[in-house]
Amino acid sequence: MLLIKQAPDIKSSEITDKKLFSERRRFLRTAAATGAGLASSALWLPASVQAGEKLSGVRKSTYKIDDKLTSYDYITSYNNFYEFGTDKSSPAKFAKKMKTRPWTVVVEGEVNKPGTYDIDDFIKPHALEERIYRLRCVEAWSMIVPWVGFPLADVIKRLEPNSRAKYVQFVTLYDPEQMPGQKRGLFGGGLDWPYREGLRIDEAMNPLTLFVVGLYGEVLPNQNGAPLRLVVPWKYGFKSIKSIVKMRFVEKQPATTWNMAGSSEYGFYSNVNPNVDHPRWSQKSERRIGEDSWFTPKRKTLMFNGYADQVAHLYTGMDLKKHF
Repeated sequence: MLLIKQAPDIKSSEITDKKLFSERRRFLRTAAATGAGLASSALWLPASVQAGEKLSGVRKSTYKIDDKLTSYDYITSYNNFYEFGTDKSSPAKFAKKMKTRPWTVVVEGEVNKPGTYDIDDFIKPHALEERIYRLRCVEAWSMIVPWVGFPLADVIKRLEPNSRAKYVQFVTLYDPEQMPGQKRGLFGGGLDWPYREGLRIDEAMNPLTLFVVGLYGEVLPNQNGAPLRLVVPWKYGFKSIKSIVKMRFVEKQPATTWNMAGSSEYGFYSNVNPNVDHPRWSQKSERRIGEDSWFTPKRKTLMFNGYADQVAHLYTGMDLKKHF
């Protein structure tokens, strides 16, 4: 049975700080104008999966926090997914028609098992687990999300990158007919498509890094990055690339979309860091989506989004203000 949930009636500027929201939209307008641009298969549903369907065999994990979960309605209606438009409500409106089957993931580069993998074959070897993570957007808002997925490290081990693989790059689907934000104009923010992101291999292999196929125990909705997305909880949300169609293992640091659009504003690492402000707004605090009103005090942002014990060692000796 498909459970249809109604999204709350909210506007994109009602929760994100209005000044911050306007600043990021202004940046996009300027950029566009200048041209910147192997477990049981029963754990996974067959090719007819739809958002809202329950995922079977999902186990609870020790990766959880005590904070109150953000509601399903907020998580699925307040999104940044510029392939469908820059308003927070655009993904929920325009992603519904995107087809997530058939779907393939291409693996290439410095790896022993390259190839084109059917999405269900790609997922089947992995047991699904629920992990409750903080999600911190670069726009200074946050959520608490119960993701369903499997460790990226398990995938990488299965694909066997060679010793030359120092980074892994991820690429989102490019299909302007299904993703209207990829068409020319400002509807998609004038970014250089397809969307690309990347991690160092040690970041990708960290136990926290997750490939996600669902949330709240259900199949991942299109607007949240179906059928396969990345979640890197200690980094700003734009690092957690959605609707992945390619993994590329490379020797040199790969190009990433927001870094190409504005390298002084969006670094390659983009670790959550309250001590390094965005050039146009503070990162010292954040607004939790779904919490009361504008009069609710903001929360203090935690170093590495609260995951310092698990990831700080990855950056030992690095100047985090320089390598932001």
